[in-house]
Amino acid sequence: MYKGRIAVIDDEINILKTIELSISSAGYTPEIFSNPVLALGRVKEVYFDLAFIDLKMAPMNGIEVLTELKKISPDTTAVMMTAHGSIETAVETMRKGAYDYITKPFTHKEFIHILERVYEYHQMDKKIKGLSYQLDELHGDENIVYSNKLMVDILKTARDVSDSDIPLLIEGESGTGKEVLARFIHNNSLRKNNPFITINCAAIPENLFESELFGHIKGAFTNAIKDRIGRLELADNGTVFLDEVAEIPKPMQVKLLRFLQSMEFERVGESITRKIDIRIISATNRDVEAELAAGTVRDDFYYRIAGLKIKLPPLRDRKDEIPILIDYFIKKYSGKREITIAEETRKYLLDYDWPGNIRELETIIKRLLVFAKDNIAKPEYLPVEILNFKPKQAVQQLYRIEDLEKQHIIEVLKIAPNTKDAAKILGISETTLWRKRKLYGL
Repeated sequence: MYKGRIAVIDDEINILKTIELSISSAGYTPEIFSNPVLALGRVKEVYFDLAFIDLKMAPMNGIEVLTELKKISPDTTAVMMTAHGSIETAVETMRKGAYDYITKPFTHKEFIHILERVYEYHQMDKKIKGLSYQLDELHGDENIVYSNKLMVDILKTARDVSDSDIPLLIEGESGTGKEVLARFIHNNSLRKNNPFITINCAAIPENLFESELFGHIKGAFTNAIKDRIGRLELADNGTVFLDEVAEIPKPMQVKLLRFLQSMEFERVGESITRKIDIRIISATNRDVEAELAAGTVRDDFYYRIAGLKIKLPPLRDRKDEIPILIDYFIKKYSGKREITIAEETRKYLLDYDWPGNIRELETIIKRLLVFAKDNIAKPEYLPVEILNFKPKQAVQQLYRIEDLEKQHIIEVLKIAPNTKDAAKILGISETTLWRKRKLYGL
């Protein structure tokens, strides 16, 4: 799993090489620079999570490098390295934007300790900065209620792939629980302690797509009054759920495709390349095959997001779960009230086809709880579309002509005293009757 890119700036080559080995051994990606000017040039091209900067260097000293670094990449967390450690030095560097400092010489163990501590702070700082953009991603209970055999198999598949990073596409009608399943996969994965970010692709205006996903810097466009972290970056080391992925405009599909291939991106208005590590789970209520044929979804984009497909059945095809869901939602929303569902009400709920699926059932249960002042959910509290719904009659079984003929011969043979009379009743010869009895095994 990608942990972060780290710059080390020091004019002593031996120290650079030693620190490079330490950083690599801890699973991070190091880039070392003996020339601070070249280092700042690289910072303009690539995003670094952390930067370790030596205090005494030429032609620029460490504080000058730190000052320029913060102008170019304010989100990079800096640590100063100095052989001249003092309270005054620490105060000076922190005033200029450093998070901490480490005094030379230091051991491998000491360096790794501060590296891990600073990176933990860096990750938390990113989350705090992006908190206002995550608030609308928070949802309530994520439990999955199921008993249907097909759903049991789907949940088994979901558990099996949870620790894989293979991109998933969840198909299903609106309200079938696609996001709940995506959260279930995330919560059973190695990424469970990291963010789960939902992106409703159908709700983002086309001209804001790139900014929403990749972020932007101040002044990148009108109303860009401050830097903003994109939703993909907020999910670093976690999972991104692209809901209604078929709604993504084709130009944005191209940009997302490039990102998915390398996990690298640039914020709008910025030329710094950033790298993150996320797992992508997508969902759609569309017929993807039809969208591909119509050209609204690119083939290469589809194959990139659909490493594995899971199709959620509509509620009408798993009605054996309705009683369990009814009881679950009553328990969830009734508080301390003891609510009884009248038998006639329950029958209406079982007969209805639920075009809005589980989401619609949840809304109806909430409605019943509002009206059930006497704690009994009566039929009259149901909406008219449910009360007037007529279940489809079972389709009468159709038989082949051969099946009907066989049954007719059997019935005639039961009443006819002999084969000759049976043939006469059937209007065929005895020879023909013999052949048909042989054909039908009679």
